[in-house]
Amino acid sequence: METIKVSLKDGSVREYPVGTTIGQVAESISRGLASKALVGKFNEQIKDLSHPLMEDGRLDILTFDQEEGREVYRHSSAHILAQAVQKLFPGTRLGIGPAIENGFYYDFDCLQSFTPQDLERIEKEMAAIVKADHPFVRQEVSREEAIRIFTERGENYKVELINDLPEDATITLYQQGEFLDLCAGPHVPSTGKIRALKLMSLAGAYWRGSEKNKMLQRIYGTSFAKKADLDEYLFQLEEAKRRDHRKLGAELGLFAILEEGPGFPFFLPKGMILRNQLESYWRELHQRWGYQEIRTPIILRREMWEQSGHWDHYKENMYFTKIDEDDFAVKPMNCPGAILVYRTQLHSYREFPLRLAEMGLVHRHEKSGVLHGLMRVRAFTQDDAHIFCLTSQITQEIKGVIDLVDEVYRLFGFSYHVELSTRPEKSMGSPEIWEQATNALRIAMEQKGMEYKVNEGDGAFYGPKIDFHLRDSIGRTWQCGTIQLDFQMPEKFDLTYIGEDGQRHRPVMIHRVAFGSIERFIGILIEHYAGAFPTWLAPVQARVIPITERHHEYARTVGANLAAQGFRVDIDDRSEKVGYKIREGQLAKIPYLLVVGDKEQENSQVAVRDRAKGDLGAMPLTTFAAQLQAESTWNSRA
Repeated sequence: METIKVSLKDGSVREYPVGTTIGQVAESISRGLASKALVGKFNEQIKDLSHPLMEDGRLDILTFDQEEGREVYRHSSAHILAQAVQKLFPGTRLGIGPAIENGFYYDFDCLQSFTPQDLERIEKEMAAIVKADHPFVRQEVSREEAIRIFTERGENYKVELINDLPEDATITLYQQGEFLDLCAGPHVPSTGKIRALKLMSLAGAYWRGSEKNKMLQRIYGTSFAKKADLDEYLFQLEEAKRRDHRKLGAELGLFAILEEGPGFPFFLPKGMILRNQLESYWRELHQRWGYQEIRTPIILRREMWEQSGHWDHYKENMYFTKIDEDDFAVKPMNCPGAILVYRTQLHSYREFPLRLAEMGLVHRHEKSGVLHGLMRVRAFTQDDAHIFCLTSQITQEIKGVIDLVDEVYRLFGFSYHVELSTRPEKSMGSPEIWEQATNALRIAMEQKGMEYKVNEGDGAFYGPKIDFHLRDSIGRTWQCGTIQLDFQMPEKFDLTYIGEDGQRHRPVMIHRVAFGSIERFIGILIEHYAGAFPTWLAPVQARVIPITERHHEYARTVGANLAAQGFRVDIDDRSEKVGYKIREGQLAKIPYLLVVGDKEQENSQVAVRDRAKGDLGAMPLTTFAAQLQAESTWNSRA
């Protein structure tokens, strides 16, 4: 009997008869794995479990725990959605139905406009299809046969897709029950594998994304291997709505996005307090880590952007203007400005590492459709730093930046993971230089004992980078910090230093951010804390609430006393009931509410209500001030 050798994920090699399916291999490993198996990855190609193995190779059995497994799971869910829609709405023509992040969608051409009530009906039908446990059956057909099948079914969109396939393309169909679809696959073994489904929303979508084409109806859904995971995801979505920084930003008076400046945020007084606290922390942190702060112009000559490579690689994202008939560009990045600062004087190796930090305002042309509160804007401030160093200092400097970024994220209670992004298709410099830079980043992370994921082809056009993806209080991830190693810019701008030998040499340049964009970081913090900021960050740290008008004077005395100590305090002396004013203070998410009446006035006390702990009772004002003082510095980690 002819056999093949299959290398498995654990490093073992097993022999099987030629033609053994991936599913049979999974069964031979363990019944538990076979029950969870969705597809296999054989020699880097994703295949159905029914796929026969005809040659030696490496095999990974994929479950819902792997990203590629989840993608297949959700794509199969989209087919179940399409089957349910065609069952309930005969004559509906199919568009496309891919898996997307956290779910799937399918586009339909239906005479009837779908309603939320229809989604409930469709979801019930999908449950019935799952219960029926129809196998997903793969068929290879000729181009002519595929066109005939879908023409007879009136599926003109599928015919269009077939006609656009390359001449040598293998055309495959997948069938479950009476439903048939054009699809490259792969799919899970049967509809019964899909355990937890939920249809989420309706939207319109032009066929193939073109406004010239017909508007189709798009149904979004999600699916999970366990109902508990689906329930957790739905809870997270509801929690995200409650924490939406755009909603809270307006309610708490932090910022505004106005029609007069789309994508250009306006920071309101309370938002500026929050922002200034972050910037003060940033300056103290960077001074402690040996950085010098600089500031560079927003507008620079076109020639400089051509020299940096931004004109060729980033022009579509830039804004331009003319001054005295010369072309200028509004900076989308701070790095060329830092380079020009470096060039203002001759440098010696003794100065290295030279760490220059900048809170630099940049502008990038973003399409209106992607703008999103503070998360995606057209003008934002990057907490940039550029480190000029010797080749021998690269590893130590990168490790230092990693430690700095770690300190920042730990302060706010974020965990994170890192990714190493390598050379993109459109880049500057030789492969050898890129390999040197990439290895330097890899070595630094490995010396720090960091686990990391390689993100192929996602580096900056001038160098590879380490990206930090932080996780917030409800489990979402955000890409913020980055470290980029750059051998290109020093070359392009002819940067030099005087070495130990008295000769000119080329420095290495490290680009890095911690916050990323201070605007976006504020948006993340709003949602992370649900607007209930730590005391050191809170725009208003304490609010004094007099019980009646006769307590107004004492309330003002309390407020003035605390303000004189540097605390951020206001007074609610409106002619409202105390209970109402307390609820208002709670909605404003103020850390401390200080109620003052006759007893408090007589004893120089305040009745303290803690945002998290509730009523703490009356205490001397001096005692409360000492407590507030302990929480009012960034290192209090309140």
